Amino acid sequence: MRANYINNPIEWEKEFNFHIEVKVRFSETDMYGHLNNTIPFVYFEEARIEYFKHIGYYDWSTTDSEKIIVVADLQCDFLKQVYFDETLKIYVKAAHVGTSSVDVHYLAKNSEDQTVFTGRGAVVQINKSTGKGTPWTEKEKIILHGK
Repeated sequence: MRANYINNPIEWEKEFNFHIEVKVRFSETDMYGHLNNTIPFVYFEEARIEYFKHIGYYDWSTTDSEKIIVVADLQCDFLKQVYFDETLKIYVKAAHVGTSSVDVHYLAKNSEDQTVFTGRGAVVQINKSTGKGTPWTEKEKIILHGK
């Protein structure tokens, strides 16, 4: 199974340079010990925030900023089962930068380096006062492109 946002899985995977590690907690599993299907979205959030910090784009989190980013859509494609106490690497990258949005991709691998789930989502930069999309500055685009 391949998600429609992945054209060439080998090349797509090579583009990831950043990841965090998470350990599946008991409270994140169902009665069969499987990872609950809502939890990858929590992992995506944590990885996305750490990624933005890592690349130097986190001004949106300060109280004096007029801009914030919000999630516009988010999806997850499940490939293998994940169980309690497994350690996962959650990779994240900015796949495409638009005028005021960025398409963020995710890759989750288990300790055996197997892909267990993938995901993507758009985040949009908006003005706090108006709620309208706010274009990225040239500096922000460079940061998001990873240059």
